[in-house]
Amino acid sequence: VSIFFVYLVNSTQLLCVLEEILGTLSQCDSLSDSWSDRTPLHEAAYQGRLLLLRSLIAQGFHVDTLTMDSISPLHEACLAGHYACAKFLLDNGANVEMVSTDGVTPLFNSCSSGSAACVRLILQHGASVSTTYLTSSPLHEAAKKGHRECLELLLSYGAHIDMAPPVIGTPLYSACLAQSISCVEVLLHSGADVQMGCGQDSPLHAAVRSGGASIVDLLLDFGADWCCRNAEGKSALDLSAPNSAVRRALQKRGPCSLLQLSRFCIRRSLGKNRLHGVSSLLLPQSIQNFLLYQ
Repeated sequence: VSIFFVYLVNSTQLLCVLEEILGTLSQCDSLSDSWSDRTPLHEAAYQGRLLLLRSLIAQGFHVDTLTMDSISPLHEACLAGHYACAKFLLDNGANVEMVSTDGVTPLFNSCSSGSAACVRLILQHGASVSTTYLTSSPLHEAAKKGHRECLELLLSYGAHIDMAPPVIGTPLYSACLAQSISCVEVLLHSGADVQMGCGQDSPLHAAVRSGGASIVDLLLDFGADWCCRNAEGKSALDLSAPNSAVRRALQKRGPCSLLQLSRFCIRRSLGKNRLHGVSSLLLPQSIQNFLLYQ
């Protein structure tokens, strides 16, 4: 009887162990479902393995093979910044405007990776610069990540500099939050509206929150209103920490001079699309430099 009892106990324990193993395997299968449809083509593109990519296409893999989330091999190549793979895919007919279920495009992924070469390539193949990822555009992504060259390329292809989706705000606002000073400079010099942020929150509010004293100085140079109040009724000074570099930057600024006001007025009159033409005007070089902040 005792032997039978021990056998029964051991069998029961064995069944419990087997059930736990099967349960674990089942969980692993469910977790891997989202990756199960990734093909060798996607992996080769993401890893930058051009020879393998060529071989797979030659074997009959479709260049626009999609995952369940509508992610193409071109998405993967751009996300990893592999120019040669992206070019090969495009040369073989890849769809440059393919949009994933999350709204991601190859151009957005190129801006996310910071690959200016991929951004240029995608734009040369006719990609739209106005596509959005959920509520954020390629321009926002480049500004937020501090990818200055990508930002300049997008602007040169006509990206809307003051695009302001709800919750996200303008690219300038995103750059200020992320303390991407090089991108803040590009946007301001390209004519971005220094007052336009996210709702009633201005880029200056964003810069103060992120603690970027140098960005605060830059925004004030371009005419940011430090008295402007947000939805909570707070000015940039109200948001600044006591004895901080940001607060000192705000406190040392007085009213704008007539000279500064004149520059703001002329730049607004010219409009952001004509600022690049200042250097061709019949004006003394010193005045041209003044208007262009050079």
